[in-house]
Amino acid sequence: MEQNQKPKRRRIEFSLSAPHSESVYLAGDFNDWDDRNHPMKRYKTGVWKKILMLQPGRYEYRFVIDGVWSNDAQNPATCPNSYGTLNNVRVVEALSSPDTLKPGRARHEKRKTKKIRRR
Repeated sequence: MEQNQKPKRRRIEFSLSAPHSESVYLAGDFNDWDDRNHPMKRYKTGVWKKILMLQPGRYEYRFVIDGVWSNDAQNPATCPNSYGTLNNVRVVEALSSPDTLKPGRARHEKRKTKKIRRR
């Protein structure tokens, strides 16, 4: 990767099972903790989802379920916040460049294969 090139953003899904909730929002340091900026979509199964495009890095977040700040029970990674509670933590890894996927061979190079004779 060139020095001037920014790491590519990644498609990151957040999900929460809250079948009886009326509204769920996603808030975190990626949106300045705005509790109304990222509404989540409810599916028939009772699962709420939100997909964000995030740069590689470490992010803190919480859900706002019917106006109540809540943690992600499916994510054990947490850190203390300034309110005496915990935030969840999500780390977004950088994508590997195509040349680093398989050491010694670029992605566009063809593999040599043995022809098999059929009888």
